[in-house]
Amino acid sequence: MEKRRQRCKLEKTSLVFLEISVPHHCNTSWILAINPNLTEENQRNLTIPRNEHGSYEQCRMYTPVDWDIETIQMYGLNSTEDCQNGWVYDTSQQKSTLVTEFNLVCHRKDQTDICQSIFMLGILIGSLIFGPLGDRIGRRPVLLISILLMLAFGLGAAFVTEFYAFMVLRCFVGIALAGVMLNNLVLVAEWVGPSQRAYATITVHVCFAIGLMALAGTGYAIRNWRLLQIACSVPTALLVFYIWFLPESARWLLTKGKNEKAKDLLQKAAHMNKKELSEEILHQLQEEKQTQSGNMIDLFRNPTLRKRTLIGCFIWFANSLVYYGLSMNVGSFGLDIYLTQLIFGAVEIPARLGSMFAVQIFGRRLSQSVYLLLGGTACLIITAIPKELSIGITVLAVIGKFATASSYSVCYVYAAELFPTILRQNGVGLCSMTSRIGGIIAPLIILLEKYHRAIPMAIYGSVPIIGGLLCFLLPETKGMDLQDLTLDTNDIPRSDSLPKNQLLSDSHEPQTKQRKSTRF
Repeated sequence: MEKRRQRCKLEKTSLVFLEISVPHHCNTSWILAINPNLTEENQRNLTIPRNEHGSYEQCRMYTPVDWDIETIQMYGLNSTEDCQNGWVYDTSQQKSTLVTEFNLVCHRKDQTDICQSIFMLGILIGSLIFGPLGDRIGRRPVLLISILLMLAFGLGAAFVTEFYAFMVLRCFVGIALAGVMLNNLVLVAEWVGPSQRAYATITVHVCFAIGLMALAGTGYAIRNWRLLQIACSVPTALLVFYIWFLPESARWLLTKGKNEKAKDLLQKAAHMNKKELSEEILHQLQEEKQTQSGNMIDLFRNPTLRKRTLIGCFIWFANSLVYYGLSMNVGSFGLDIYLTQLIFGAVEIPARLGSMFAVQIFGRRLSQSVYLLLGGTACLIITAIPKELSIGITVLAVIGKFATASSYSVCYVYAAELFPTILRQNGVGLCSMTSRIGGIIAPLIILLEKYHRAIPMAIYGSVPIIGGLLCFLLPETKGMDLQDLTLDTNDIPRSDSLPKNQLLSDSHEPQTKQRKSTRF
């Protein structure tokens, strides 16, 4: 599972290094037809205007004229126009990027951010497809199918000849990636007991940080975007071997009435852990009744579930918006992009590990709220710092990344515990869907910087603060057994709830009998 998480992180953030922009200027080779002996510096001086900072314009050139070189040198050129014959790129640092190969500069510059949004759109679509599908046919088959699709489309993206084809394949990679992430999360939550569930989930998330740091090193070593895309896709092939030993969720099997298969898996798990599966538990498993899978509409029929769903969706949206907003800006904080990426990855390790202990000591709700408030505050402070103080901005960005990464780990644990088993995949899938909406919007918000540089960070800061305050409307789930039926949802105490014997079920009648839950 750790390999799956690390692989997901490589795929999600690799576009930052595939689309690195390099110094460029208009192709003005027309003047070489007049004098082929001009040096590159003389050619730029005669054909490229300078901006207010004294640097050469990247998207403008002097209009070509039919003069001799002496006249051009004596009188100079005044009329300017947009680049007409492409661009010349400085490839001393980057041999080949998507920007240099497909000319994603000047009027096409925004397409790099749009490409990232389309990738996130793919993850959104995948959440809608693989969330319900995992509830219907099982976590294991959906996970294995998603791994194969991610490998195929990831490798295919390295061989495209058109940028639009690359965007389409990246969208399909995002669709497959959603299937991997969702089912990986649910398998962990449904196999691990309540006392260790947070440790297991967040330990897997530490591999997010390892993936970020690995990406920084891989991107630094491989400066060709095609080779880098292959290097980030090939490790997925190692996950194909999961087909031989990845188990299905025993809890899911029980909800489908497949008690014998569930017992077999639990016996294997007990044998591996050198434990005995008692006859009492086996008898209890035999009494489990078959239930039907729910759908996303069921999340809104029950008032308690409806509140949790709406607040959970907003929290995931806020997390994704800030996390990817900061991650996609790694090259704009004033430091080297590879160093910044390494720092962003390194800071996530204590963030993930710290959140593991925070949810156990302070609970899910308080941890989620504090991390969101801290991340939002850091982003808001950045808006008041002058652009020249790059170190101060980077420090605050790192704090924001720390808080957001911690919050992300908490919300994965929290969401899996807020929904009953028959709706868990749908609930987490819906939360993930809204998270992807945040990921889609995040790079587009960066485009608002052309109106005022503080606008993006003001948005990145205010949204998580609202989410942090909404957390206090959710129940605490620390140490609680996972619920199996929708009816169980009302049995979890809430901070603003009545005593259990006064809670109302979907039929609005007092719930007098609590269903006995099975511990795994």
